[in-house]
Amino acid sequence: MRRFDQLERQLIGAASLAELVGMLLSEYKSAFGVEHVTLALVDAEYEVARILEAEPVSAPGLTLLGSGAALEKLYGENRNPRLGRFDASIHGELFRENRGNIASVALLPLARQGELIGSLHFGSDNPERYDSVSGTRFLERLAAIISVCLESTLNQERLKLLGLTDGLTGVQNRRYFEHRCQTEISLARRHKHPLACMFLDVDRFKRINDTYGHQVGDEVLRSVARIIQGQLRAGDTVARYGGEEFVALLPQTAANHALDIAERIRARIAAEPFGSGMPGITISIGLSMLPADGASDNGVLAGRMISDADRALYQAKHTGRNKVVCDGAKPPMHAGKTALAEPLARSLSALIRTSFGLYSDLRKRYGPM
Repeated sequence: MRRFDQLERQLIGAASLAELVGMLLSEYKSAFGVEHVTLALVDAEYEVARILEAEPVSAPGLTLLGSGAALEKLYGENRNPRLGRFDASIHGELFRENRGNIASVALLPLARQGELIGSLHFGSDNPERYDSVSGTRFLERLAAIISVCLESTLNQERLKLLGLTDGLTGVQNRRYFEHRCQTEISLARRHKHPLACMFLDVDRFKRINDTYGHQVGDEVLRSVARIIQGQLRAGDTVARYGGEEFVALLPQTAANHALDIAERIRARIAAEPFGSGMPGITISIGLSMLPADGASDNGVLAGRMISDADRALYQAKHTGRNKVVCDGAKPPMHAGKTALAEPLARSLSALIRTSFGLYSDLRKRYGPM
């Protein structure tokens, strides 16, 4: 009873969803002296997945389900713990790679407001550990406590997300980005990894609002945010910086690879049909890399990196828009490539015409050469 009370207090004191899940999957294994522990959570809206992206669970054994149908089938109308011999055809998917030599199992339904939100599974190599005729009072209490704690931590995480998420586009907000930037810079410096920063701005966005209205403008911003997210990896960060500006962090990404990603975003947005009768929407992107300055602190480096990306964005805006520009000595990228190729071709053509005219004048004055 003392041990059980201590475990309950630990659950109730969990500060985050990741801590709670990690506690269930690792500490409960040793606390109950059981060889296998897994957890399934219903995540129809991918809410849990998004929360755990920021703070991954270190312990294996977590499965996220797109619906609660499998759990409804497993427990039926009787939402009591299920104890008995291990049956691979029924329990195999609950343990997967953690199956080992499981001989008996205890399955705990996790429910709130009459709806299954998950399931906790204990597997023992001892066939007598969990018997179908054993009492389940303690396990029922444990399931109830875990369910309440899961609901509580999820609500806490939702409140955090509300404060760190842009309400219009659904991506992170500037506050989250500035916090994340410090974390990523610290990791990049510690492990000597490159870190890329992109500043992205929708071209002539005011004209869209003035011509089509703010509702259409809002929909454009939502679509742009979705496209940017779709071109980034799970570990990357994208945030709405303000107005029609977005900013992204790309950890462990070299400059040439970051340029490729930025160009894919630019091209994808330029090709997107945003609405009937609307002109094509384009975006300008400024790119910078984390400065290699070991003397500066993370805050100073963050400011420099963002400022460099903003300066590159300014250059992209004032040299034709719909292009990617990297801060520093690197030339403007595609616009990509077409935006560079056309001025170059015009200059070359003008040079040829000038040279040909000069040659003609010399030939008239001095004769055939």
